[in-house]
Amino acid sequence: MCRLATTIGGVSYTVTVRVGPRVTRRRVPSLSDAIDVLEMELRSLGPAAQRDTARAFARKIEPIAQVSARGELRGPGRLAPKVRAGADVRGDGSIEAYRGKVQREVIERKRGESPFDALRRVLGDDA
Repeated sequence: MCRLATTIGGVSYTVTVRVGPRVTRRRVPSLSDAIDVLEMELRSLGPAAQRDTARAFARKIEPIAQVSARGELRGPGRLAPKVRAGADVRGDGSIEAYRGKVQREVIERKRGESPFDALRRVLGDDA
């Protein structure tokens, strides 16, 4: 499956998963491994990612408009990573891939493509 980065100075990617207040980070040696880890972590949430309709003042927020978990990947490098992308798990259980950090660009999926396959396609042949 994935190999953990063993060299301190080696090129690696960081996978960060946020579910509520819980944050986990893992370093992996390649972009392909990073996407594999991201997919495994987000798919493993299953029913825990489901949300009910929320209310904020007089407004109703449907589950599809809520982000129940976010997975981010970045690398190589920490100061100016070349890759910044990830996926959001929505309150209805759907997953949406994106590219960017501050200004996120949703990655459109092709017919029969998973969000993680779309991420591999957009990020290049390395994945």
